[in-house]
Amino acid sequence: NGNVYMAGTKPLPTCFGTIAHIYTVNVAKLFCVQVVVQHVNIQGLGRTKEDLLGYEISDVFHSKNLIDVMRKAHIARQRLLRLGIFKQVEVLIDTSEGTDALPNGLDVTFEVTEVKRLTGSYNTMVGNNEGSMVLGLKLPNTFGRAEKLTFQFSYGTKETSYGLSFFKPQPGNFERNLTLNLYKVTGQFPWSSLKETDKGMSAELNFPLGVTNHTLKWEGVWRELGCLARSASFAVREESGHSLKSALSHTVSIDSRNSAIFPSRGALLQINQELAGYTGGDASFLKEDFELQVNRRLFWDSVSLKQITAHLSIRFYLGGPTSVRGFGMYSIGPQSEGDYLGGEAYWAGGLHLYTPLPFRPGRGGFGDLFRTHFFLNAGNLCNLNYGDGPQAHLQKLAECIRWSYGAGIVLRLGNIARLELNYCVPMGVQSGDRCTGTRAGHYNSKLL
Repeated sequence: NGNVYMAGTKPLPTCFGTIAHIYTVNVAKLFCVQVVVQHVNIQGLGRTKEDLLGYEISDVFHSKNLIDVMRKAHIARQRLLRLGIFKQVEVLIDTSEGTDALPNGLDVTFEVTEVKRLTGSYNTMVGNNEGSMVLGLKLPNTFGRAEKLTFQFSYGTKETSYGLSFFKPQPGNFERNLTLNLYKVTGQFPWSSLKETDKGMSAELNFPLGVTNHTLKWEGVWRELGCLARSASFAVREESGHSLKSALSHTVSIDSRNSAIFPSRGALLQINQELAGYTGGDASFLKEDFELQVNRRLFWDSVSLKQITAHLSIRFYLGGPTSVRGFGMYSIGPQSEGDYLGGEAYWAGGLHLYTPLPFRPGRGGFGDLFRTHFFLNAGNLCNLNYGDGPQAHLQKLAECIRWSYGAGIVLRLGNIARLELNYCVPMGVQSGDRCTGTRAGHYNSKLL
């Protein structure tokens, strides 16, 4: 991605030598070198607007000494790369030249290489017991200010989708951005004998506030539900047809984990509210859910993970490798003639212990991608009688708890996914629940 270089042979009135030989002295002496950054240049720009980059590199002008210059130049380089519009960024620090050059003046030059105007991608994804092929086209830096236009087509074993999205960050504050989406998604849900086609649009605003990150979203969706088979239950047939959903949602999260795939410390708290029916459409509901995850390092590089998820209102499904292992995919709770109908509320929790492989084979290399996994999962799902009150709802969620325990191996695939192969023992099985059996292996890929 590039480097930070220092050059120049013009002597400075410092406590030692010249800038060209700074790297040969004690680092502590660099704080003695008081400098003034006179010019910051950017070379290699094509379609990128200079005013966008001014926000990212302005702190370099406020440097007081050589250490400060190098540190702030490195931070500015990282900020430029974060924009996603440069393939490479290199930094050159040199003494100032010209009639206006000061004895202690410096020039900082950023040499950038822009990404191509059009890029394509082809990849496969595996998750939730489904595989899919994904084709994508991107127009990065569409209008010269880090915008991005993306088209994606996905063809899977259970789902086919395509979508067009436009991403626009706020200059000087990349974390504050706006995303517009147009999409069509077709999915199959064999556990409910349902197929669904969604055609919609959405607008999403992301912004940080203190230690929290917020997302405000509006979504309008035209949904069509149909039956997968002629044997679908009457309860599923009743839900078939067209509906229009218009919903506002808000998500707030605090994430202090050091990794989203294999975290060894930190916590995640995420709270989401969604309100539908007040901005149009014929679907009306209030949906609330939260997730809490705590990670702690134990002994011998072992990590303990505690996770709790709770949801309230509309229809939710429970069971499978992403919630309560050992049970069939979304095969817990109310069902009709073998079709699972979901519930209006559920909770799920888990206690996980991740350790290095026994005897540490491949330590320091390929073996570090694997972890031994021990887990205990629990959860419940039910329908609510809203006339009973919160206490009765909690009591109902505490009845007939399903749980499971087991062990397995986890493989990390870069920083985007992980694979799990688990041996599960389901417990607390109720009439109508579908289990995968104590000898079944479970494959789980979580794509972030």
